[in-house]
This record gives sequence, structure tokens and C-alpha cells, in this order.
Amino acid sequence: QVQLVESGGGLVQAGGSLRLSCAPSERTVSTTFMGWFRQAPGKEREFVSAINWNGDRTYYRDSVKGRFTISRENAKITVYLQMNNLKPEDTAIYYCAASGSRWPVVLASVDSWGQGTQVTVSS
Repeated sequence: QVQLVESGGGLVQAGGSLRLSCAPSERTVSTTFMGWFRQAPGKEREFVSAINWNGDRTYYRDSVKGRFTISRENAKITVYLQMNNLKPEDTAIYYCAASGSRWPVVLASVDSWGQGTQVTVSS
């Protein structure tokens, strides 16, 4: 499994912004599709956003559309999640996800997970 390392989480007030980064150990078929999930305390892990190998296709859950932007940079290796106008309901541990053949929009489609980075939005 490819190793995924997330960073960029932190504490921010409602309306603020954060940018998360996910650095895979290598770019292979295993990172064809990349994405982000999040999990709040006591709740199931849920899909946030996903992007394909060259960054020209993206998907977002409805609640973050217009506020979050996913992108791939650094020769398509590093994946970012720019989060603007953050809301308290965005508070969760955010996990980077990778898949070699399927869009990582459900848990079963994910082949590799990052360790998670905490995002806390205060009101």
C-alpha cells in the first residue's frame, strides 16, 4: 500500500480557511484517484472530495461545494484541499485516501489511508 501523509489541520474560527496537504510516498497506479474523507466524533467516516490522476475531474459532497477546492500539484503527486468559509460542522479528522482503479467516494473504494489530521472550527 502507498503511504499517505497529511498535514495542515488546525484550529480556526468559523469563516476562516485552512489548506490540507497529502503527500504520497510515490506516484503509481495506486494513486490514480485521490480524495479526502472526514470523521467527526461518534460519526461514520464520510466522503468529502476526490480528484483523478491529472486533476481535470473533481467531485465534492454537497455540503462543501463552493467552499472547498481539491487540487493536485508537484508533478501530480501532492494533493491539496483548500477549505474556505469553514463552518463548525466541518470539524472532524480529515483523512487522505487513494485508489488505483475506482473513485474514492465510498469507504469500500479506498485502497490506502493517511493517518488523519484534525480540523477544528470554533463558533
